[in-house]
Amino acid sequence: MTQKVIIFDFDGTIADTVDALVSIANRLAIEFGYVQITPQELALLRNLTSREIIKYSGISLFKIPFLLKKVKGELKNKIQEFKPIPGIQEALIDLQNHGYKLGIITSNSKENVTAFLKNNELENLFDFIYSGVTIFGKTTIINNVLRQKQLKPQAVIYVGDETRDIEASRKANVKVIAVTWGFNSHKVLAQQNPDFLIHQPNELLEVIKST
Repeated sequence: MTQKVIIFDFDGTIADTVDALVSIANRLAIEFGYVQITPQELALLRNLTSREIIKYSGISLFKIPFLLKKVKGELKNKIQEFKPIPGIQEALIDLQNHGYKLGIITSNSKENVTAFLKNNELENLFDFIYSGVTIFGKTTIINNVLRQKQLKPQAVIYVGDETRDIEASRKANVKVIAVTWGFNSHKVLAQQNPDFLIHQPNELLEVIKST
């Protein structure tokens, strides 16, 4: 039987960084030419897809790679402050103990992710960390990981908190578990029809065992 590989998104799925990312985005708004996010707007944005958020913000697509680079730099200065999503550490340990191989795909920097994992004693749980930047989705990155690690799509499950995670997984022909504890709301995630939709990290093991 082929060993299942569970690939996690990082920000909002493993690390509780959503509030910090909103704060950083607001600080950079004037420099990159988009409107700051009010608390009321944040509630609205959580119900939009990644493409709709970019359209709503009015930011130029050409500026997004530069914005992401700046955000990563700001996150680096705060990495010591971030904590894991409550319950995720226990869920990850359970998965590893049941023989699943774990990895991370992120648009954050590998340096930031590695520092976070070390700070929170999670570094021994993951077999690989793959960092890459895309505007709308992670399909290319997922496919690159599948090729480099010689993984069959049916042996992989992706876990993420945004609509673009669902879209990318579907295009890469891998099953996806959408989680409601990150950025996007239950409502908009459900509309994208993920294979599974869960609300607590302790649901991960049972869902994965059922596949």
